[in-house]
Amino acid sequence: MTAKIVTFGISKGGCSKSISSGITSYLLSKKERVLAIDMDGQGNLTSFLTSEYDICNVFEKRTVLEAILDGDARKYIIKIAKNLDLVPANDFLATLPRLMYENGLNLDALQKALEPVMEDYDWIIIDTPPALSEHTVMPLSTYSSAGSYAVVMFDGSMFAYYAIPKFLEIIDGAKERYNPNLGTAGILFSLIDARAKENEIMEESIDEEYPGVRFKTIIKRKAATRRLAITGFDENPELKNALEYYIPFVKELKKRVKQEQPQG
Repeated sequence: MTAKIVTFGISKGGCSKSISSGITSYLLSKKERVLAIDMDGQGNLTSFLTSEYDICNVFEKRTVLEAILDGDARKYIIKIAKNLDLVPANDFLATLPRLMYENGLNLDALQKALEPVMEDYDWIIIDTPPALSEHTVMPLSTYSSAGSYAVVMFDGSMFAYYAIPKFLEIIDGAKERYNPNLGTAGILFSLIDARAKENEIMEESIDEEYPGVRFKTIIKRKAATRRLAITGFDENPELKNALEYYIPFVKELKKRVKQEQPQG
């Protein structure tokens, strides 16, 4: 089985890309083999899954940057749990565009680095930074014969609302140039404050402009979910509460990507 690729992204910060990609990786790994990849130089996904915050020193020359430059991710994979592995990131990922130029690499460089491990996993989950840069376009350009998908994050704000069409344009460009199997899995409402009066209006706006694209699951704000970065997944008495909204999301995601042809 070749891994399905799911990339979480939007060109706005604070939309829960790292938390969502981390929790999705954890939940999928309960029954399937998962490789999480951190493509954000802030390393939030790396810290979230490893509980390491001194990422520059702990993962020095052991990151996705070196995996891309070497063209082989195998030496840079670290084990998180039985079915969950990670290719970490740190601040030096900011040098990726320059090093790509110096080494003559194209936007399919991540795909080449992952080719040796594509058969080792059922899922590859990729976290991206809040920018339409190589760090985002490269994951979207990564082909899998089992399908590549983008989850568009949306926090219900007008700033994120206007970032959606820009991100969808990047998806279309990556699909046309590098990744014909790329589809949009859906738009995920995340970090929604249940008390906000504008939620219903934003849902209606998304449904009108992008019919059938929005995930039915909505990720609402929960203190227990925020505390996962501190408490972790193991022996966490409030884990069920923290994962309340992500469990149905992952079920919906799996249902959407089981289609014979990707959406989008």
